[in-house]
Amino acid sequence: MSEANNASEATNAAPIEVGTPAPDFTMPTDGGGSVTLSALRGKPVILYFYPKDDTSGCTSEACGFRDQLPDFSGLDAVIIGVSKDSVASHDKFKAKYELPFTLASDKEAGVAEAYGVWVEKSMYGRKYMGLDRATFLIDKDGIVRNVWRKVKVTGHVAAVLKALQAL
Repeated sequence: MSEANNASEATNAAPIEVGTPAPDFTMPTDGGGSVTLSALRGKPVILYFYPKDDTSGCTSEACGFRDQLPDFSGLDAVIIGVSKDSVASHDKFKAKYELPFTLASDKEAGVAEAYGVWVEKSMYGRKYMGLDRATFLIDKDGIVRNVWRKVKVTGHVAAVLKALQAL
């Protein structure tokens, strides 16, 4: 299934809420690979959207997940970070901060649209479209079990881990 086809199908779906199936996707990833959500069934997935590689908040969030990875891995969870950055940008970001989890490239923002995190933003009076920092906890059956929107980085990784432990 292509990202574009999948995104257009998902865009017509109801907003992503707890208890609903997570929209499936296939995206290119760092290292020249790809990730498909439905292929991860049987494991919980932490899908986190962030605005841009190698910026302060995004780096802090990624390093938080990196530092807590043993706790997430101990619960058999898969972490996927998603931004519009290219695979090449993800490769550099991943290497620079030794990020041991998948970074997916949503270049056309189709997956972000499907998850409701491609939104209008405003900076210095200028309006533009961008990724809203958000995280989705998806259970082993592909059902959304928790949603964090407009994420504040401080304390976020601990909150996600706590929710995962409660599954």
